[in-house]
Amino acid sequence: MKYLTYLHCLFIGLAITLPATARQKKPAIYYPPPGNWEHRAAGTVGMDSVLLQEAVAFAQAHETKEPRDLKKAHYQSAFGREPFGYPVGPLKERGPQTGLIIKNGYIVAEWGEPGRVDQTFSVAKSFLSSVAGLAYDAGLIASVDDKVYTYMAPIIPYEPGRLAADKSDALLHKDVIDLFDTDHNRTIAWNHLLRQTSDWEGTLWGKPDWADRPTQNPDEWQTRKRNAPGASYKYNDTRVNVLALALLNLWRQPLPLVLKEKIMDPIGASRTWRWTGYENSWVVMDGQLMQSVSGGSHWGGGLFISAYDQARFGYLTLRNGKWKDKQLISEAWLKMAHTPTPVQPTYGFMNFYLNTDKKLYASAPASAFAHIGAGPNIIYVDPENDLIIVARWIAGSSMNELIEKVLKSKR
Repeated sequence: MKYLTYLHCLFIGLAITLPATARQKKPAIYYPPPGNWEHRAAGTVGMDSVLLQEAVAFAQAHETKEPRDLKKAHYQSAFGREPFGYPVGPLKERGPQTGLIIKNGYIVAEWGEPGRVDQTFSVAKSFLSSVAGLAYDAGLIASVDDKVYTYMAPIIPYEPGRLAADKSDALLHKDVIDLFDTDHNRTIAWNHLLRQTSDWEGTLWGKPDWADRPTQNPDEWQTRKRNAPGASYKYNDTRVNVLALALLNLWRQPLPLVLKEKIMDPIGASRTWRWTGYENSWVVMDGQLMQSVSGGSHWGGGLFISAYDQARFGYLTLRNGKWKDKQLISEAWLKMAHTPTPVQPTYGFMNFYLNTDKKLYASAPASAFAHIGAGPNIIYVDPENDLIIVARWIAGSSMNELIEKVLKSKR
């Protein structure tokens, strides 16, 4: 009798616990296949369709006021008026205010021209730092705290304009590029370049470090105090391009090919994105001509990409570097990328902007982060809400309100 009572209790327990277990089982994570991204109605992912459309309408009504002709926009901006501010890479006309909202992996809203390939400016820095992460994962970089100069070989610039008949300055001309040939530059570690705290000194591709966002006092431009690496933060594209060239020297193959093979093809990106450098950023490596890419489009060039492909990259970072059953970028690397920079707590590795103390976006969770470039071009990533927002050519001051409206549409 006691045995029968025990079995009866066991069956009752199973009847109670098994359905609860089944209800708690998480659905499989959706990953969009190449060439297709499933759309779902807002209600199927727990969002209010009316409120979501209000968020979309808000974004569309807040396009940036900058000209769509990006060359004109460049020369009308402070960048075009900087010393050596002329473009040395291509610029193209941009499209309209464009965006995507992706919830639980599915597209629930899109507007503008998300398939259009446009420049993404400093969002390219997130791709660049990810290529550094691939080098770290492959063992090409042993530690981000290693001094970069210890990894460097001589870099031979391609200078077709320097004909043999015109070598009058041959004695003074440097035949190789040595990125770390000063006492200060030899103290720079990978970590400093990745966090924009290196204070690297020098000129690369005709752009002196001091000419990018110079101080108001011209007397300081070439005589400034050198800060110890890690002691100060400055957003500086010349130094970003130093990282790009250092990584090219490390990989010994063009970085767009590394990105394509190891990230963009595996995540199903289209074949329409392009990553370019400058007209003068060519080097000779292993007997081949290679172009060192730009980490942004401050002086033209950079990453040309669609909103769909931006979203795929953002989705990869939302999933902590994993795509289906493959860990494309290690969790260890992304943990470092999300670690606040001591002298700039809302910045991790370039260009992972962090919502530390909710200073970046007050309406968003502190765990959210974003890949941000001029335009603005923004890939907002929200692990807490399983949410991606791609917003291109939106007024920067409107992004927080857009996030607020999207989050309010959650039921």
